[in-house]
Amino acid sequence: METVELAVDEGVALIWLNRPGRLNAVAPELVDDLLTALGRVAADDDVRAVVLAGRGRAFCAGHDLKAPAPEGDSRARLERLQDVTRRLRALPQPVIAAVHGYAIGAGAEFALGCDLVLAADDATFSFPEVGLGLSVTGAASRLLPLLVGPLKARELVLLGERVDAAAAHRLGLVNRVVPAGDLLERAMELASRLAERPRSAVTLAKRALDRGIDSALEAALEREVSHALVTEHTPEVARSAEEFRSR
Repeated sequence: METVELAVDEGVALIWLNRPGRLNAVAPELVDDLLTALGRVAADDDVRAVVLAGRGRAFCAGHDLKAPAPEGDSRARLERLQDVTRRLRALPQPVIAAVHGYAIGAGAEFALGCDLVLAADDATFSFPEVGLGLSVTGAASRLLPLLVGPLKARELVLLGERVDAAAAHRLGLVNRVVPAGDLLERAMELASRLAERPRSAVTLAKRALDRGIDSALEAALEREVSHALVTEHTPEVARSAEEFRSR
C-alpha cells in the first residue's frame, strides 16, 4: 500500500492516510489502499480497536479536484468510495477518527463513519459538495442529521460553511477536542482503553448502537449515488472543478 499505512501494536491498529503532499485528498488508489487496510484489520483477531489518522497537515481534504477527471464507470467508482463507510461500520472493532487540519467533504464523511471522533483544536470540518455542484456520497445524508439534527445538517450541507473544532464539538460532530500536539497520544490512549475491554461485548455494543442507524444506511447510500450521478454531468460541476484546479 502506497497511500495508506497500517501498523498494529498491543491490540490497536493505527491506519494512516498517507498522501501528505495532497493533504490526503481522496484518489482511487487511496480508496483501494484504505479498503485493503480495513480488510486486514477485520480479519485480524489480535486487533481490538482502530485509530484512523492523516499524515501531514490534514486528516483528509476531500476529493482531489486538481487531479484529472476520473474515467470509467462512475457508479462503480462512487460505490467503491462508499465501501469505505460500509467497511468502517462493519468492522467488529471500534474505530476512532483522529482528525487534525482539514476534514473536508469525503474526509468529513470518513470521520462520520467512525465510532468516535477526536478532533485537534486546529481541525476544520466542511461539506462543500453542493457549492461544487456535487452530492454528498459517504452516508452524510443519513449520519449527519442524526448527529447534529436535521436543521443544522441542512445548513452544513446547503451552505458548505467551515466549522472549527470547538463548534464541531458543540454541534455533536466530535466527541472531544484536544490540543493538536496531543491528538495521536490521546487517540491511542482511548483506543487502548477500548482494547482492554472484552472484545465480544464491545462488538455487540457497537452492533446494537448501529442497528437502528444502519438499517436505513444502504438506502441513503444508494440515493446519494443516484444524486451524484445526476450532478456529475451538469455544467456547474465542470465549471466548479475547473475553477478549483486553476487556484
